[in-house]
Amino acid sequence: MSNRTPSLKRRKGRRKKAKLPISAKVMLLPSVITLFVIGIFPLLFAAWVSTRQYELSKPYEEKVFLGVQNYLTVLTDPEFWTALKITFTFFIIALPIQLFLGTLIASFVYGLKLPWFAAITRVVLVLPIAVTPTITGLLGRLLFNSDFGLINYGLSFFGRPPIQWLAEQKAALVAIIILDTWQWTPFVALVLLASLMVIPPHILEAGRLDGGTGWKIFRHMQLPYLLPGFTALLILRTADILKMYDTIYAFSKGGPGVATELITLYINRIGFGKVFNVGLGATQAILLLIICIVLSRTYIRLFYRDVEA
Repeated sequence: MSNRTPSLKRRKGRRKKAKLPISAKVMLLPSVITLFVIGIFPLLFAAWVSTRQYELSKPYEEKVFLGVQNYLTVLTDPEFWTALKITFTFFIIALPIQLFLGTLIASFVYGLKLPWFAAITRVVLVLPIAVTPTITGLLGRLLFNSDFGLINYGLSFFGRPPIQWLAEQKAALVAIIILDTWQWTPFVALVLLASLMVIPPHILEAGRLDGGTGWKIFRHMQLPYLLPGFTALLILRTADILKMYDTIYAFSKGGPGVATELITLYINRIGFGKVFNVGLGATQAILLLIICIVLSRTYIRLFYRDVEA
C-alpha cells in the first residue's frame, strides 16, 4: 500500500489539459477573426493613431510620431474638459433617475397578481428600447418644439409659458435627459425584474412570516439579489451614456452653443468635423475608454456581491 501511494499522488497531481479537436478550432475561427477585425484591430489602430500627427486634411503628409504630445494637448484643452463636464452632468443626473424609476417599475410588475397584465406590461416596456436612437432624437425635436410640441402644449394647461427647449442651454440638457430616461428606463426595469424573478419564493415567505414589512423585505431579501443586476446596469448604462451620439446629434447637434455637446460629439468634431485631426480624436477616444474601464472596475468592487440561495 505504501509503495502505491507516491504514484497515486503523482497521478492525482497531474492535470491533463483538455485539447480542442481540430473541428472545434475551425468552427471558432470565424468568431475569432470577426472579434479581431471589429474589436481588437480598431483599438490597436486608434492607439497607434493617438501617437501620430494624423490629419485627414493633409493625407499625403508623413504621419510623424509625437509620443505623448497628443495626450498632453488634449489634457490641457479647456474645450475637452467642458465636453467631459457636460457628459458627466448628464450622466450623474440621468443614471440615478433611470435606476430609481426602473426599480419602482420592476417591483410593481413583480408584485402583480394578474399574469396576463404582467405579460402585457413586459411587452410595453420593450417598445421604447426598440426605437432607434436617431428616431428618438427626431421624435424629441417634435415633442419639444417650442411652437407646436406636445410638451409645451401639456405645460400650457398648468399656466406655464412655452419653454424654448432647443434655444435655452439648461432646457436643452433637461430635454435630452428626459429622452434618454424614456428610452432606457424600461431596459433597467426589465433587467431588475429578471433579478427579482430568481429569488426563491421560500425566502420571501419566511420574511413575511417573521413579520417583515415591504421595506424590510426589499432591503434584506430582494436588494441582495438586485445588486448583480445593478452592477451590470451601471456598467452598461455608463458605457452607453459615455458613447451616446445619435440621439443628441439628431435632437440638437450639440446645441444651443455647446450646451449638449457630449464628449462623443466633441471627439467627432475634432476628428472628422471641422478640425479633421484624427490623432487628437483618437487620443480623446482612448482617454474615454480608460475612464469607462476605471468606472466599470469601481462598480464591480463597490456593488457586486455573490448571493447564496
